[in-house]
Amino acid sequence: MQQPITGYHTDAEGHWVAELACGHNQHVRHNPPLEERTWVTTAAGRDSMLGHQLNCKKCDENAPPDER
Repeated sequence: MQQPITGYHTDAEGHWVAELACGHNQHVRHNPPLEERTWVTTAAGRDSMLGHQLNCKKCDENAPPDER
């Protein structure tokens, strides 16, 4: 389920985490070979992504099968 990004923070290991409108948090990765998200490496890139949508894996896991 697509959710807009409302903010960011870093976890205890220094990894960037997107805060989503649904209340869930999701790691955003920017180092290959993982999914490349170069926008998370700069403050300007993070600001430009506020409001853009990410697929919330936790919402998808909790959704009834016909809504996944």
